[in-house]
Amino acid sequence: MKYSDQKSWMWADALELLQSTERLQRRFFVVGTLQAAPCWQPPVDLYEQGDELNLLVALPGVGARQFEVILEDAAIVVRGERPMPAAFQRASIHRLEIPYGRFERRIALPPGNFQLLQQFIEDGCLAIILRRLS
Repeated sequence: MKYSDQKSWMWADALELLQSTERLQRRFFVVGTLQAAPCWQPPVDLYEQGDELNLLVALPGVGARQFEVILEDAAIVVRGERPMPAAFQRASIHRLEIPYGRFERRIALPPGNFQLLQQFIEDGCLAIILRRLS
């Protein structure tokens, strides 16, 4: 193989790799797909004290009207959206580590039946209090 043929071959491989990367990036970063499926899960702490079950869901930057809590038979579901701050929507992004967009977290509950007593946002966390039914 001549040097010029090898150079052409390497250039063609590099271009193919770039095109493949761009296709993959377009697949994951398409505007509008954030509404279809959750893209991140908030961390959760779960504590049991007597007949109460306390959940603490880390949701900094999420307002009280930007999520919903659903109590199911064996789980509790917290879902909603953390929007990108309006001031940054047209900015050039150099680093993006805080997750934005739709979120959903399904937390399995210990055995038993529970009733949702209270939910409130405090210090960037959603506190949920459940009571075990007899």
